Amino acid sequence: MRKKLRNLAIGGLLVGATLVFLHWTDTGRRTQFAIGGGLVAAGFRLQDHLEGFDSIHHEDITPEHVYERLVRGNRLVSRVHNTFPRMQPHPVVAIVVCMDGRLDTHELAGDTRKYYYVIRTAGSVLSERDMEMLELAVANGVKLIVLTTHSDCAAEKIAKDPEQRKRYPALAAAIDMRETRIRELLARPAIKTPIDAGKLLVKLVNIDTRSEGMLPR
Repeated sequence: MRKKLRNLAIGGLLVGATLVFLHWTDTGRRTQFAIGGGLVAAGFRLQDHLEGFDSIHHEDITPEHVYERLVRGNRLVSRVHNTFPRMQPHPVVAIVVCMDGRLDTHELAGDTRKYYYVIRTAGSVLSERDMEMLELAVANGVKLIVLTTHSDCAAEKIAKDPEQRKRYPALAAAIDMRETRIRELLARPAIKTPIDAGKLLVKLVNIDTRSEGMLPR
């Protein structure tokens, strides 16, 4: 009995020490972040290989079945969220990213916490509405804006193809104006003033679509 009590006491001390390490030390918090990121990445990959799961990618699948599959997935996630509610931190980063489905912003940042506003547009092109949204985000505390492009972008291919430009003229014209829109954003007082004051950083990066690695551009 004494041996069991001693083992229980030692186990309790080890658990307590582990919890203190994880919650109250920088190394422990970094460890939690790394483990959490690894579990999320593993979860994505557990689903990735299920390409034909319940016929969602079958050529004869109906739009109604696709919607039903989406609803089922959402119900599962919402039950988890209701049971284990998440923190609601205010975002400090705004990311503008192409609507290409191959880009996952959680994996892009290596972070599942809700610190990010995400604006998705075709070809990562900013509209007047998007620029106002970024101004609002900065007014609400965003400190970093990341403007992205990515490799193998369908919108960019359309802009470079004369025949495709005829079919999608508005999209091609938007790609032509992308850099102009970025300059317009940087010149807006609500963006330029905090940049000049050192309170806001704007970075332009290109994403490798395959690896989701980011490189400055």
